[in-house]
Amino acid sequence: MGQQETVATSLADTVREGIGAALAQVDADLARRYPGDPGTRQPVHTVYVPGDVFAAGTLRSWGDQALAALDAHAPDAGALAAVLGIPDALAMDVHDRVRAKLTREPIEDLRIDFEDGYGPRPDAEEDEAAARAAALVAAACREGTAAPYMGIRMKCMEAAVRDRGIRTLDIFLTGLMAAGGLPDGLVLTLPKVTYAEQVTAMVRLLEAFERAHGLEAGRIGFEIQIETTQSILGADGRATVARMIEAAEGRATSLHYGTFDYSASCGVSAAHQSLDHPVADHAKAVMQVAAAGTGVRLSDGSTNVLPVGPTEQVHAAWRLHHGLVRRSLARAYYQGWDMHPAHLPTRYAAVYAFYREGLEQAAARLAAYVAKAGGDVMDEPATAKALSGYLLRGLDCGAVDTAEVARLTGLTRADLDALAGRPAATA
Repeated sequence: MGQQETVATSLADTVREGIGAALAQVDADLARRYPGDPGTRQPVHTVYVPGDVFAAGTLRSWGDQALAALDAHAPDAGALAAVLGIPDALAMDVHDRVRAKLTREPIEDLRIDFEDGYGPRPDAEEDEAAARAAALVAAACREGTAAPYMGIRMKCMEAAVRDRGIRTLDIFLTGLMAAGGLPDGLVLTLPKVTYAEQVTAMVRLLEAFERAHGLEAGRIGFEIQIETTQSILGADGRATVARMIEAAEGRATSLHYGTFDYSASCGVSAAHQSLDHPVADHAKAVMQVAAAGTGVRLSDGSTNVLPVGPTEQVHAAWRLHHGLVRRSLARAYYQGWDMHPAHLPTRYAAVYAFYREGLEQAAARLAAYVAKAGGDVMDEPATAKALSGYLLRGLDCGAVDTAEVARLTGLTRADLDALAGRPAATA
């Protein structure tokens, strides 16, 4: 009884070894193409500020304007909850966390824009603005006032503006190097990509910069902005965005959907251009499948309806924005664009309510899964991964606290990272 019993098999070891050898290349390809989540924090939004407008006080100014809008149009928890339909049980917690966020860290990701938000300028003017942007970002990083993620959006790789975009990027990166090096939260955005070859060109450009400064190969990544029909479906009928991820050679960090350029390219009239239009849903569904498992993240677009004017008008814009953010979160687009300081209260209110309202259920399901205790839902490893990811995102943005997650789950941050398939918490 104490000895291991021998079971009967029919296949020789050479069969198993032969199959392993035949699939070795597939194994390597899967590991290269689908490395999984990078394990870093993903910002809940990106704010675009034109290159000539960005200043040392921009982040604080946005936070102050957002707080002023909150004070003017929803001065307490009950008022904010009534406008947005937040349940009474969450109202005070969400309101307090939103105010604290706007005071502490109003912007998670800021892009200094040298593309559509900046437009064509004399070369000398754009040169000066790019150098100034580098100096301001470097100073903010030194002083501890930078957003967690900051960078620029250059002009695209189309012939008419290609040289200008390359020069602006060179000036910005060179300025950062001269000021002490590239910050950890550096993010670059390549807009209006239509062909995978344009992504390859960006890779070659960054390789050349890294060699020129003795940087580690692959140090600089970039976002691919999906704004054209050609970036979703190529002339050959293939999903171009998947080819773009491959062409980035591991440097692509995210795919950003451009609501208005993409809608216009599909012929959608201006009155109906929105991130919940069917053409937007189709484009983002293709992006989502192409990026799944690659470590490349998704960002939804924006609304151009600004919360300005009388209170009634602000409330209508807030309800629209809040509903769109909630819709995106439910569809696993955990990031989006914000166009105005008064969008920040509804961005964070939607995000915080999303994570707080599901906290106890997600924590209970995950705890039961880990304890193999069963319950009224039978979860599998893939679902446990999603539950852990949900809690981690809530922690990263400040919607939930480490102590309450540990109390509800009995798990540490490292435990959650392991269950979510993240290599480690690095931000």
